[in-house]
Amino acid sequence: MTPEQVIANAKSDPDNLPVDEPALRRMVVARMIRRVRERAGLSQAAFARTFHINLSRLQDAEQGRANTDPVLVNYISLIADDLERAKKVVKAWEAA
Repeated sequence: MTPEQVIANAKSDPDNLPVDEPALRRMVVARMIRRVRERAGLSQAAFARTFHINLSRLQDAEQGRANTDPVLVNYISLIADDLERAKKVVKAWEAA
């Protein structure tokens, strides 16, 4: 097959539609969030509860169903950088 035929076949397959840039970004963010959560050893519900994230918002982000706002992405990145410190900060905030 020529490269043009490969592209034409891919575009004609409803199960293999091309991915646009926004969808690709959502997939990258979704993978990052899922990895952080799994590294923490927490279910979606437990992660959301532990870090005071709306469960539906976390699920949508982790499944790539919605554009994730930068605040959530940055918060998850901070959790990823130092999970134990993030837990301590949340506990201190809860105690205040």
